[in-house]
Amino acid sequence: MCRMLLSINPEHVVNIFSGEKQYEFRKVHCKKKVEKIVIYSTAPVMQVVGEVDVLDIYEEEPETLWNITAKHSGITKDFFDEYYKGKEKAVAFKLGKVKKYKKPFTLADFGLKFAPQSFVYLQENSIFST
Repeated sequence: MCRMLLSINPEHVVNIFSGEKQYEFRKVHCKKKVEKIVIYSTAPVMQVVGEVDVLDIYEEEPETLWNITAKHSGITKDFFDEYYKGKEKAVAFKLGKVKKYKKPFTLADFGLKFAPQSFVYLQENSIFST
């Protein structure tokens, strides 16, 4: 199973856990077929707080992607437009079942010293049986 760790703003993390945000948007498509996203909640939380299944990955022109994802995007159209300003392609991960960890982890628990700017692929380890 391929997992990647994403740095996500705490506001968006809350919306993912509540089900309001069913898509995670990115500017680049990853090379591997990702089946789970491990969620690193950025400052002020700064912890790995959960994971979510990836049901599908869309790569479209920004306006087309917005039309597909708008209803469950968890973000405003203005935020979306600003994020993809000047971009020809936009990527969205369709999120599925969410698992909030009972006890958050640190980046060091995953062998990381710094939060990724975009994402990092993770190796399987015993943390995932938690």
